[in-house]
Amino acid sequence: MIAAFAINLQAQESENSLEDQFTDVIENSNRYQDYKVVKIFKLNALKKSVTDSLNALQNDLSSSNAKINELTQRIDSLQQEINKTETALGISKEKEDGIHLFGALIKKSTYNAILWSIIGVLLLVTLYFIYRFKSSNSITKEAQEKLTDTEAEFESHRQRSLEREQQLRRKLQDELNKQKKS
Repeated sequence: MIAAFAINLQAQESENSLEDQFTDVIENSNRYQDYKVVKIFKLNALKKSVTDSLNALQNDLSSSNAKINELTQRIDSLQQEINKTETALGISKEKEDGIHLFGALIKKSTYNAILWSIIGVLLLVTLYFIYRFKSSNSITKEAQEKLTDTEAEFESHRQRSLEREQQLRRKLQDELNKQKKS
């Protein structure tokens, strides 16, 4: 930046000196009718000053163009680095926001939705089976109680039938014994 300022300052100084030289050549030249007669050494000195100024400006322009090219290349390389960094950042964010499940990258929100859906379904299935078990268990207990009652009733009926049969046999035996005696 300072070098560019110094070059511009030199160019302005040389322009001022060129302007002064032109003024000097014109004012100090002799007149001949409508023409001015210029001395050769002044014209050569003016030519040399103009050539030097043009060369200095050309050098400044070349160095400025070189600097512009260098900065353009630097900007391009920085832009490429930014693009690579943004790509890497995007991949990193995808990995951070995702979970690998069965070889596929799934977003965490989708994974959580699937996971909680599975847990909810399993919970509902578990509650259904618990309900069915309790229902079946109560039916089984009721059936066992009825079976126990029926077995007890059957046993009492069998006992009564056995007692009746024994009584009838005794009566029959008694009758047979009476008939034999009579």
